[in-house]
Amino acid sequence: MRRARHDNTESVDNYLKAILVLEEAVLDDAEGTDMAGKGRAAGTRVTVKALAEELQVAPASVTNMLQKLAGAAASPVEYERHRGVRLSRTGRRRALEVVRHHRLIETFLYEILDYPIDEVHEEAERLEHFISERFEERIAAKLGHPKTDPHGHAIPAMDGKMAPRDTMALAEVDRDGTFLVESVGDRDAENLRRMEARGVVPGARIVVTRHAGADGLQVRIGRGSRPFKLTGEVAREVRIARPASKKQQG
Repeated sequence: MRRARHDNTESVDNYLKAILVLEEAVLDDAEGTDMAGKGRAAGTRVTVKALAEELQVAPASVTNMLQKLAGAAASPVEYERHRGVRLSRTGRRRALEVVRHHRLIETFLYEILDYPIDEVHEEAERLEHFISERFEERIAAKLGHPKTDPHGHAIPAMDGKMAPRDTMALAEVDRDGTFLVESVGDRDAENLRRMEARGVVPGARIVVTRHAGADGLQVRIGRGSRPFKLTGEVAREVRIARPASKKQQG
C-alpha cells in the first residue's frame, strides 16, 4: 500500500529546517557555535529574503506562510514583520529532528547503499519526513552513531545536542596556508562532483597558495597535488576549521 504524502507537514518541516540552517550559517560566521547551542536560542533572526532564497520561493509566499505559522497554536516560529523570524522551542525541536533524519539518511545512503555523494541530498529530502523513530534508531545503530554526514555536517543527537564546531567559509581566508576542510555544501550536485574529484572533501588538508580576489583562490590538496582554482562561489560552500588567532597561539 502506497503511503499518503502529507504535503502541508512537509512544507512546514522544510520551512523550519531552512530557518535552522540559516541560523546555523549566521552564527557559525559570527561565533562558531552549534545549532542547538545557547547562542542560537538567544534571538538570532532570519530575514524573509534569506529564507525565500534558501527555499527558492517568492518572498510574498514566505511572508504568508510565516504569518500562518506564527498564528497557530503552539507556534513553531516567532515572526515579526520587518524583523524576520526565529524558531520557538517547539519549532527548534522539530527542525533538529528533521535535520537528524536527513543527515542520517544521507550517511546511510552513502556508506551502506553506495550512493554517489552528489545524489544523497535529494534522496534524503524525499525520505526525511516519513521515517519512524524506530527506523531512525536502527539506522543510527547500523552506522555506529555517526557525528557527521558525508558532507561533514554535524548530525544532531537524539536529544538535539551537537558538539560545538568553530568553522568559517574558505572564501573568508585572508592568507596563504594549510587548512582543514570541515564540510562542503550539499545543494549543488555538479559542484559536489567537481569538489570530490579534486579531493575537496571533509577531512582533507587544503593548501591556499594564492588569492585571486573576488575571482576565488588557487589551492591544492595536500603536498603532492597540482594547484587548481576554486571560484569564490565554490569557496563559499567549503567550510574549514577556523584557524587560531595569533593572540590564541601566543
